[in-house]
Amino acid sequence: MIGQPAAPTVDPVDDTYSGLRGLTPEAVRGWDPGQCLHRAAEIRRFLVDRVTRAGGHLGPNLGMVELTIALHRVFDSPRDVLLFDTGHQSYVHKILTGRATEFDTLRQAGGMSGYPCPAESRHDLVENSHASTALSYAEGMAKAFALRGEQRRVVALVGDGALTGGMSWEALNNLGAGSLPVVVVLNDNERSYAPTVGALSRHLAELRAGRGGPTLFDRLGLAYVGPVDGHDVGATERALRRAAELGRPVVVHCVTRKGAGHPAAEDDHADRMHAVGPAGGGGGPSWTSVLGEELDLIGAERSDVVCVTAAMALPTGLGPLMRRTPERVFDVGIAEQHAVTSAAGLALGGLHPVVAIYSTFLTRALDQILMDVALHRLPVTFVLDRAGITGPDGPSHHGMWDASLLALVPGLRLAAPRDSSRLRHLLREAVDHEEGPTAIRFPRATSGADVPAVHRTADYDVLHAAPDAPVMIVSVGPMAEACLAAARELDRQGIRATVVDPRWIAPLAPELVKLAGTHQLVVTVEDATATGSMGSRLAQALATAGSSARAVPLALPAAFVAHGGREEILRAHGLDAAGIASAVRKRLEQL
Repeated sequence: MIGQPAAPTVDPVDDTYSGLRGLTPEAVRGWDPGQCLHRAAEIRRFLVDRVTRAGGHLGPNLGMVELTIALHRVFDSPRDVLLFDTGHQSYVHKILTGRATEFDTLRQAGGMSGYPCPAESRHDLVENSHASTALSYAEGMAKAFALRGEQRRVVALVGDGALTGGMSWEALNNLGAGSLPVVVVLNDNERSYAPTVGALSRHLAELRAGRGGPTLFDRLGLAYVGPVDGHDVGATERALRRAAELGRPVVVHCVTRKGAGHPAAEDDHADRMHAVGPAGGGGGPSWTSVLGEELDLIGAERSDVVCVTAAMALPTGLGPLMRRTPERVFDVGIAEQHAVTSAAGLALGGLHPVVAIYSTFLTRALDQILMDVALHRLPVTFVLDRAGITGPDGPSHHGMWDASLLALVPGLRLAAPRDSSRLRHLLREAVDHEEGPTAIRFPRATSGADVPAVHRTADYDVLHAAPDAPVMIVSVGPMAEACLAAARELDRQGIRATVVDPRWIAPLAPELVKLAGTHQLVVTVEDATATGSMGSRLAQALATAGSSARAVPLALPAAFVAHGGREEILRAHGLDAAGIASAVRKRLEQL
């Protein structure tokens, strides 16, 4: 039987962190037990100092200190493969593989990634930052090593939260049917972002309590070792060595505490300081908070509106509604595909579900959106937080793809509000729509001041009117301020430009296409990938109509964009006022 693991303490002595510079796995394997304790305290203190300064995932890594030390003492990275699922729990791994001095640049442009990154180190094999994927990577790599005759061990570290994802069970199903010597390290802290949900959570609680009988993993054909206190380096080492010696697929059940050793994190009952912002972060209401307020108001008016979340109710703004009517918010765990089809079932049952999810995670469920929701013309509303450039979380978290992919879905209406008022209005319009799915995308940012319209039609708002203007700038969502600033700059240079904001960016409104055709140059500005963008669709519509107007999309490249500040990334890709004005001038010269 194992209870709650003892909370490690933060050593108040020695703030130089000199012992962490230039660490290697070989050096870690040479530590005696006393050194392991001392270095663990130093690492924990270092994490609190550096991550609260730069911003990043603090709570998950505070819980990983001793477990990661034990992993590097038992396995020989990079010959032995260590895979982290989810990758934001890899900070200690980065320290133990010589990257402590890079933490001052954590998640900054040109600096160290907040996830494993093969470009940074030979100890990182995959940039694994979406949940529930490590076991599939591990199964495939172990097969490859066996076929190539390479004696390399594969270790996949997966949290109990990520184990709720369907891909984890697809991988376990295959691992249990074979004999590949994959070591699955289950980091059980009873949480993902929020407390872990579902029957698996109950089963792990029984194992932690020491109740006998075969485990679910035994039933699937994997050996089981544990539970073990993941904050006891010696005990964890012994469990890992025992697992490695079995020579078959095995689960090592390690019990840890998210935020361990840092009282502020352990006392944070919401998320154990899952992620912290950099010191001195900006204020003002976020898009997420505005969404949450309006959704709560709608919920008070309509009993048929319910919400679905994939383990992230608070980060997606569902907190207000969840506190008032918890029975109408369904957390399905890290299971985006199930979330979407479950929402389809809710709609078939006569409700209007709102699926609140990060843009980058919704794309995991495109098949379900197509075949389980849209095919049946079901009234499901998708609220896509973190759309466009998210900033420091990097290429796996930028929500660049949703606008292009969702525009392909028959019958789906997609909106990108420019400000708080439009978000509130479009959300209400979305939940009132009963003839098919709707989606609303917005960025990770403050919502800013409202941008008034000088003229409004059923299909678009005119934000800046310029009679007989040769140029029309189509502002998509939060790009409105930059587009208006560009129009003012162009006006100073003698170039007239009208700025319009479409109410729905997909499907294209015929009246918007008609208006575009009355201009020489139409420039769309959007924080989404250029391939399949609104601009490319508008260009196709104009060509089909035989218009001589030239449509040019200003958007993000069809590439994986590195991490950095949102504004600096947009500026680097010409999506600020200066870049927009410059692009308009150049395109006019080419006409």
